Amino acid sequence: MTGANGRSALFGPPVTDGGAQRVDGRQALFSAPPRRLGTVVVECSRCDARTPTPVLELGTRLLLSLWVPLRMHSRFMLCPSCRRPAWTRVQWRTLLP
Repeated sequence: MTGANGRSALFGPPVTDGGAQRVDGRQALFSAPPRRLGTVVVECSRCDARTPTPVLELGTRLLLSLWVPLRMHSRFMLCPSCRRPAWTRVQWRTLLP
């Protein structure tokens, strides 16, 4: 296996495509996209999804939520991903744990 296949695709330098740089390998596996301004990450305990949610939409979701302190997933509200009631966690950081 040579070129863009196999070991060189995973561990080699990033490949460029006509001036646009594409990230492959370890950096693609362990890097998160930058968080967009005005969004938070809602993590669902039921479907294990991490969904970026606009702050204004989160405000309307929190009006109909239940908050129990000292829990990992402390908010009981509708999940933005699976659209079912679930225990969720609201984070200001990126999508990685």
